[in-house]
Amino acid sequence: MTEERIKEAINTLKESGVRITPQRHAILEFLIVSMAHPTADDIYKALEGKFPNMSVATVYNNLRVFKKAGLVKELTYGDSSSRFDFASSDHYHVICSSCGKIVDFHYPGLDEVEALAEHVTGFSAQNHRMEVYGVCPDCREHGKILKS
Repeated sequence: MTEERIKEAINTLKESGVRITPQRHAILEFLIVSMAHPTADDIYKALEGKFPNMSVATVYNNLRVFKKAGLVKELTYGDSSSRFDFASSDHYHVICSSCGKIVDFHYPGLDEVEALAEHVTGFSAQNHRMEVYGVCPDCREHGKILKS
């Protein structure tokens, strides 16, 4: 399944006229495989051993290309660094308010939110995002619960 997603993403990039470099392929593959919603720095650190001449700027530039192609979503949650999520399907996020871990979850009933928002407000909805905050099992187990 992962190989198929990588091939589809590469085809999307090629159709957009984007050349596939080894670094670009590695960054894309890391995003597809990673479930951790990494920062650009996380991606850089994970790949710097394989690509010692690659810079953090290269990672950011590629993330911008992926975002423009609709392959990646940039997630900002008020802290200083954005996180990136391979946009494989519509989904929502549960975020640990203690350690910052982000986990995907799917709930098809929430797809109706945009239609309802359009109906009630007259807006033309373009997209939406939902986050649920709580404390992950690891932090609860280790007593790392932040008071709000």
